[in-house]
Amino acid sequence: MPERPPCPFCERLAAGPLDGGNDRAAAFPDAFPVSRGHTLVVPRRHVSDYFDLAEPEQAALWRLVAEVKARLDREQAPAGYNVGVNVGPAGGQTVWHAHVHVIPRYPGDVEDPRGGVRWVIRARAPYWKERG
Repeated sequence: MPERPPCPFCERLAAGPLDGGNDRAAAFPDAFPVSRGHTLVVPRRHVSDYFDLAEPEQAALWRLVAEVKARLDREQAPAGYNVGVNVGPAGGQTVWHAHVHVIPRYPGDVEDPRGGVRWVIRARAPYWKERG
């Protein structure tokens, strides 16, 4: 049976230090941030798919997302956020350990931020253009 490559998030959890956590989830900076303060919130248990997490694990992730947001508010003072979960190859997931992206947004970081996460499907993102 072929050996599975090590999980970068499990390795990161083991290496520490972390930017916060609770008994079921931990937070650390994204290795390839799209903005200043981009943070990942991950379950401590290795599970690939967010929807395969037990409800207490999902709840722990979202509690920690709120704590990360409060810390980023204090330390970075962003003007907004995108918060997202990529699930499966079609959803853009590239690391097979469930995780939530907390992405601080700043004025001028993109020309027109309207639509936010809708831009994952580029042709459908600017829905305001369809209204006329």
